[in-house]
Amino acid sequence: MTNKVTLITGASSGIGEEFARRLASDGHDLVLVARSEKALHELCDELMLKYKITAHYVVLDLSEAGAEDKLFAETEKHGMQVEWLINNAGFGSVGDFAQLDGAREINMIDLNVRSLVALTHKYLVPMRERGSGTIINVSSAASFQPIPFMATYAATKAFVSSFSEAIAEENRPFGIRILALCPGSTNTNFFAASNIDRPIQVKGQQTVEQVVDTALKALKKGKSKVVSGLANKVGATLGTHVPHKISTRAMAKALRSRVSKNSDL
Repeated sequence: MTNKVTLITGASSGIGEEFARRLASDGHDLVLVARSEKALHELCDELMLKYKITAHYVVLDLSEAGAEDKLFAETEKHGMQVEWLINNAGFGSVGDFAQLDGAREINMIDLNVRSLVALTHKYLVPMRERGSGTIINVSSAASFQPIPFMATYAATKAFVSSFSEAIAEENRPFGIRILALCPGSTNTNFFAASNIDRPIQVKGQQTVEQVVDTALKALKKGKSKVVSGLANKVGATLGTHVPHKISTRAMAKALRSRVSKNSDL
């Protein structure tokens, strides 16, 4: 028997956890993926008890080679039909690129880009065959311009937005909804998880509830990309229209003081 589920990566906290809570309240059965077994186990137990849904979890580091194959095999083995895929797992970094840990930067690309593309492809193929499905790829307001001292992170998110918008149009005739969600600074553990000692505090920082609200409303309107929060929309517009020569210098000036005190910048 096929069990229709919503699969959420990076589901143990933050935006991923809020998606799990919101969709469970709407009756979605869930498959939650992250590295923290304790957090996933507790969340699944809570949501099953509260909303009378089924919730499974898979402990997995999606940045590792072959992780997407393991996840796909797991859902296939249990007869799970992934109707919604929410690619939320990701992390960032702040610092002078030449002084950052190179291996960790590559690891970021593996998680933010390679894993997202691989999972999207694996679950999109059966969605096309069925003629239905929903994919939300969590990008960032940082995707609209190059950002000095967040160079790799912003570039990965630019990829996510471009990729998502392109395949959204490819798959529109097949009844599949694909959305690039671009939150700005959000009240999560993102900075801690990204080993950022000095979080970038932005006036009007959003809650995870606001970000998820924005995504679900955008889906209903048939959008392929949405920026969450008015201040972030303004920033995205400026990032799109202001020449990068100007915007990168402005961002560098703003962020230079935030890099490590050991930097010689």
